[in-house]
Amino acid sequence: MSMVRKAALLLAAALLGAALSGCHGARSLDPFAIPDAFDESRAYEITFWAKNDTNKTQTAIYERAIAEFETLYPNVTVNLRLYTDYGRIYNDVITNIATRTTPNVCITYPDHIATYLTGANIVVPLDSLLADARYGLHGSALRYTPPGEVIPQFLGEGAIGGVQYALPFMRSTEACYINKTFVEKLGYTVPDVLTWDFIWEVADAAAAKDADGTYLLNGQKVMLPFIYKSTDNMMIQALRQQGADYSTPEGGIGIFNDTTKAFLYTVAEHAGRGAFSTFKFSSYPANFLNLGQCVFAVDSTAGSTWMGTYAPLSDVHAPVTELDDDDLFHFETAVRPVPQFDPAHPQMISQGPSVCIFNKDDPQLVLASWLFAQYLLTDGVQIAYAETEGYVPVTVAAQGSAEYREYLSRGGEDNDLHYGVKIAATQLLLDHIGDTFVTPVFNGSASLRDAAGQMIENVNKSVRRHETVDEAYMEKLYGDVTALYRLNSRGASASAGRAELGPLPAMSVGLLCTLGAVWLLLGAYAVRQAVKKHKKTAAAS
Repeated sequence: MSMVRKAALLLAAALLGAALSGCHGARSLDPFAIPDAFDESRAYEITFWAKNDTNKTQTAIYERAIAEFETLYPNVTVNLRLYTDYGRIYNDVITNIATRTTPNVCITYPDHIATYLTGANIVVPLDSLLADARYGLHGSALRYTPPGEVIPQFLGEGAIGGVQYALPFMRSTEACYINKTFVEKLGYTVPDVLTWDFIWEVADAAAAKDADGTYLLNGQKVMLPFIYKSTDNMMIQALRQQGADYSTPEGGIGIFNDTTKAFLYTVAEHAGRGAFSTFKFSSYPANFLNLGQCVFAVDSTAGSTWMGTYAPLSDVHAPVTELDDDDLFHFETAVRPVPQFDPAHPQMISQGPSVCIFNKDDPQLVLASWLFAQYLLTDGVQIAYAETEGYVPVTVAAQGSAEYREYLSRGGEDNDLHYGVKIAATQLLLDHIGDTFVTPVFNGSASLRDAAGQMIENVNKSVRRHETVDEAYMEKLYGDVTALYRLNSRGASASAGRAELGPLPAMSVGLLCTLGAVWLLLGAYAVRQAVKKHKKTAAAS
């Protein structure tokens, strides 16, 4: 056999091995066991994947946390990789599971982690680490002050199947940002707790136009009275507030019920009057709010720095500090919890990024990853990050610290660090931690969440296209969404899990293509060798 043929065969074998690893997963990792002690005589390099887009202050906080940690543990190097959104992190993790190149520490969402768990021992369970006397939340061997107790409502979101797989990093909820000036102009008073009936009534009133199509409220040609950023949260919270089914902890699907249908009919009614729209259909609620083209804008408390006349991150106007800037659309902003069906018992979703750790062959490397992940929960990191937007720290110590309480007390002093709307949104969550809830997490829960929002999006779009929304429409909508997100196969089981993954990542597609090519090459080579052997046999005879 020639050297060229040998090289080709070896390359084909190597590619085949890579393809098989990508298709079937690499050798299973052993379950992680905490080492007796952290070996500080060795050098470790860990990768940290985090989400950030345009907030350079948050990037600086990550970088400072890494520098401080590396000073405490000079034998550990942390490499930061920033992503523009959590979906990209999710897709890259799925790709890298096949090739055993997952990051060490990752900021993600529990719904995504539930899918990562389809690989055995891929994500490290944290229960034993959290309770460890040396390296846990109250660890005596840590080189930094332990973070201490995590708010139970926040910690619970990272429990999947009764096992803790994630630490909360920051927490937010949704808030309704209100143009109070417009509400009062329409003759209403903003209540302490909004109801759905109040929202719909005022939004309908705000949609009134004169004969030439100009809106009476703002004198403009554009007015979207009520805009909801995350329609999945809108549906989930509406069901929770009414005690209706959504899903079971085991992954059973309960969303296709009469309460859901009634809510969709209400959405259709008010969308048809021009009183309601969504982010996916119209764009960011803050843009319309700040231009005087919206009355109620529902978005995350973490989006509070975009909301209001003097919002420091407003996309409509350059950030300003002068209160007499005549270029701005002036209005008073009120911040309230999302609308409720029962204002005496408010229910709002708890959301926000979490941190998980990926398993590796080296338990010492995993322990180094845990030490860094837990450092993200220390007071300095928590308070600094929470001050950038309307997040709240996740630990009892950080929330109760003198530094954080002093920060909250200065709300409205300026339009930057102490921007009044941002601190009002933060305080809203602090006042209602006991009213927050999380949805069950399972393999396929993110698909179900997407389906919840998709139904509202479809109804809103259909009404604007003058389609009829009736019982036949609802029946078809339920069927279409069930099929699209594969929610009809054993609840949200394996089929829903595959929907969760979405399209195969590029690397996986490449590996599968390589596998096919390799088999073709091997087959062609075998045929050629057989033909040559046949010719030699024929010649000899």
